[in-house]
Amino acid sequence: MEFGSLRTFVAVADSGSFSAAAQQLYLTQPAVSKRLAALEAELNIRLFDRIGRNVRLTHAGEELLPKAREILLQAQDMKHLASNLQTEISGTLVLGTSHHIGLHRLPPVLRDFRNRFSAVDLDIRFMDSEAACTAVEKGELEVAIVTLPTESLPHLETRELWKDELCFVVSRDHQLAGTSPVTLEQLTHYPAVLPGPTTYTRNILEQALQKHGLEIILGMFTNYMETLKMLSEINLGWTLLPKTMLTQADLVILPVELKLSRSLGLVTHSGRTLSNPARALISCLP
Repeated sequence: MEFGSLRTFVAVADSGSFSAAAQQLYLTQPAVSKRLAALEAELNIRLFDRIGRNVRLTHAGEELLPKAREILLQAQDMKHLASNLQTEISGTLVLGTSHHIGLHRLPPVLRDFRNRFSAVDLDIRFMDSEAACTAVEKGELEVAIVTLPTESLPHLETRELWKDELCFVVSRDHQLAGTSPVTLEQLTHYPAVLPGPTTYTRNILEQALQKHGLEIILGMFTNYMETLKMLSEINLGWTLLPKTMLTQADLVILPVELKLSRSLGLVTHSGRTLSNPARALISCLP
């Protein structure tokens, strides 16, 4: 059984498309089809139902997919173990992080890493924190530095690096600007611009409001903090932003009695052997 066939199986299962899997693996679509056909012939079982342009896992495919992921992860671990036997720290490290952390927290860490471990090629993937955690869990990323989940996730190890204080802010032209104090009930009478509903930051806010029996009036949402800052500055709604972003912002911090924060930090897979480059990056973290 070839690892290339297993990687192709997982890629098609994740993307739901032969063409998307081909792009991800840098293969032609016929090559993807050939690999899957060979795997199905070897296993003597059908892994996908092909209905028109749609590709769906069969029941057998669904049962075998976790095992395929496990085999690929073990193969990667073997490579890392072999690499760790070498004293030289080199190769490629794929790091997942959010745009906000990449802009506001990581530059000094990455500068130190580059100066100390110049033989490592750093491949930074900017993505939502939730997507990065899922990628680590699947074995697609070795390391992520993101907003940490509000609840523990299977197979993930987390380590807090920074505590991010969150502030309720509005434009200077907003009706609540200059009001003191501002109650949560007052706040929820006005539209908000916030991160998307599946984000950890949004979850922190909604859990806090639910305890008071309050709901948000949502105007717009985006997962980019810099965009939320701009939308609030032009008075499209109040928002919740990290205090670190507000030094030069044209915004007013509302004196709301609810104090919120989120944890930013490191995410790795509990069952994965970290490569030398990953260990080197971790040594540069605060």
